[in-house]
Amino acid sequence: GRSGLGIESYEEIIQTDASLNPGTSGGALVNLRGELIGINTAIYGSGGNIGIGFAIPVNMAKQITAQLLEHGEVRRGRLGFVVQDLTPELAEAFGVAHKKGVVVARVEAKSPAQKAGVRVGDIIVSVNGREVENSAQVRNEIGLLRVGAQVQIEVLRNGKTRTLTASVGKQLKQTVSGKSLSDKLAGAKLSEAPEDPSRGTAAGIQVVKVEGRAASAGIRKGDIIISVNRKRVKTVSDMKAAIKKNPKTLLLNIQRQRQGLFILIR
Repeated sequence: GRSGLGIESYEEIIQTDASLNPGTSGGALVNLRGELIGINTAIYGSGGNIGIGFAIPVNMAKQITAQLLEHGEVRRGRLGFVVQDLTPELAEAFGVAHKKGVVVARVEAKSPAQKAGVRVGDIIVSVNGREVENSAQVRNEIGLLRVGAQVQIEVLRNGKTRTLTASVGKQLKQTVSGKSLSDKLAGAKLSEAPEDPSRGTAAGIQVVKVEGRAASAGIRKGDIIISVNRKRVKTVSDMKAAIKKNPKTLLLNIQRQRQGLFILIR
């Protein structure tokens, strides 16, 4: 599998050389025995098949399908920490011999992770007995667990290994319509997004859906709005306040796939 492709927040993608083309997303990816192993979801490049395609693993698709049938939506689990990949440089800085794992960069106050005893600087080496390879895997492992489920987290702290037990909580995302903030953002759905060092993204307001006027202005799904009219925004309340000061013009500083740009909407 592959991760870190910038396709979605929760990634664990199968890379395939099967011939995929625009319009085949949602189709079956089967092996030579005719067994379903994935659901086609993306191709590399925009001009058609060049021999590199990506599919969602069938086990992940089954978990998502079960949630859709039971709840009518995907309910992602949350522990309330931010992790980043354990690089050789970080491993040396922390004085550990492990080559795999993730480092806890931030723990939210009163979160399930804090209640379980997770600390900043802990190195997570396994989740529910499964060895951790990277931060994308941790997001998947936690995100697909049911709310209330118990999760075993093995961490390395000060040279000693310990196992912590946490209860999975619900994602705390406030989604609002762009139009409720400004007519200039009509067609956008916005959500607060925490900083994520593993993806190189800052805290801000993430665009989870976009169409209409907002799309015409150049806003894209996945964009993270960092500032509005040169005022730093991390919450919906921040954004409301920034727009209120100058509602006639919106100067948005946006982070898009690790790149920065400004969008001016009059």
